[in-house]
Amino acid sequence: MGVSTSSPEKGISVSSPAAGVRVVTVDFPPVNAVPVRGWFALADAVRAAGHDTAVRCVVLAAEGRGFNAGVDIKEIQARGQDALVGANRGCFEAFAAVYECEVPVVAAVQGFCLGGGIGLVGNADAIVAGEDAVFGLPELDRGALGAATHLARLVPQHLMRALYYTSRTVSAAQLRAHGSVWRVVPRAELRSAALELAGEIAAKDGELIRLAKAALNGIDPVDVRRSYRFEQGFTFEANLTGVADRVRDDFGKEATE
Repeated sequence: MGVSTSSPEKGISVSSPAAGVRVVTVDFPPVNAVPVRGWFALADAVRAAGHDTAVRCVVLAAEGRGFNAGVDIKEIQARGQDALVGANRGCFEAFAAVYECEVPVVAAVQGFCLGGGIGLVGNADAIVAGEDAVFGLPELDRGALGAATHLARLVPQHLMRALYYTSRTVSAAQLRAHGSVWRVVPRAELRSAALELAGEIAAKDGELIRLAKAALNGIDPVDVRRSYRFEQGFTFEANLTGVADRVRDDFGKEATE
């Protein structure tokens, strides 16, 4: 029987539904726009799972309509630079925690996976998606930049650039055609499909699977931490020059009309 360490509060919860499998679930209603504290809590939960020698695979999941809507823009508008710095640092930590987790991470994606969500799934080891899943970076519409590093791990270079410049999304079926999504299943079957893949991975020798993860990270052609940090510098520049505030304010007006 699985053991749950979930709290009754919304946020980040952790459960162990099967031997060797740890599920980290994000739940920030209504759309999983993650606040600063949530990114750091997510990073802590994934790192803790990786440090646990009984764990051989982590499933990153979410409750609600969508997997992830990125950072909480309302929090940044309300708190200003402090929230912006916090969100950038929190995203950096969460993305790195997924990539550097000592065991493979399977992302179970439903609905929308936007902004910071791309950073998470782009750094995951495998993706299982619901038929309703869509992926994209609306950063240019939100007064921000970043996570092109991670989108480039999901689609070819020219498609990544077109998606980034237009803020368009792609479907789970399209990503599967590019080889970056393992399976596309009806939404009702998403969790079980992700756990099935996680269980297959977790059946391997625990020490060997950790060596395999380290080996695969070691041969990556791009240093995802340094690449993403470079991108973040342009987000700061956009904020210092006032461009980001102008775009975010325009976005807020459009959202309320």
